[in-house]
Amino acid sequence: MKGNLVAYNEYRETTAQLSRPLTNPGMLFGDLLALARRRWVAAMAEGVAELGFADYRRSDALLMRLLLGRGPLPLSAIASMLGVTRQAARKAVDHLERRGYASEARDAGDSRIVNVSLTAEGERYARAVIAVLRRLNDELAASVDANDLAAARRVLRAIVED
Repeated sequence: MKGNLVAYNEYRETTAQLSRPLTNPGMLFGDLLALARRRWVAAMAEGVAELGFADYRRSDALLMRLLLGRGPLPLSAIASMLGVTRQAARKAVDHLERRGYASEARDAGDSRIVNVSLTAEGERYARAVIAVLRRLNDELAASVDANDLAAARRVLRAIVED
């Protein structure tokens, strides 16, 4: 029983430290990255909701930008461009479809190919997502030294492209 109490106290201490990321010099890079992601997603959801779309999902931003203005894209191409499995792309597209933002159609030349495109409402949603992304990026650029921001981008790209 004493071991459980020790583990619980360690958990509470770690949780308390994580709730104070800016004042905790012991935060690891991954901890900061996870917290930053959470804040970014929350800011995106809030900004998109202010523009009339209260159903933002974190997987929407990349997919909406990919589909906007490109016409129908095969599901396999979407998966490749996003760097995910076909199943993961299918799930993201299904979420958009259920919300009325995307539609699918079989390719006229090859019925095995499923093409995905945005609906008119999906295009409006994509433009809202892009507007919020630009605003958040501008706010970040205004509050962080340009050299620091460039260094952060290099680090993040190294993580993503690894």
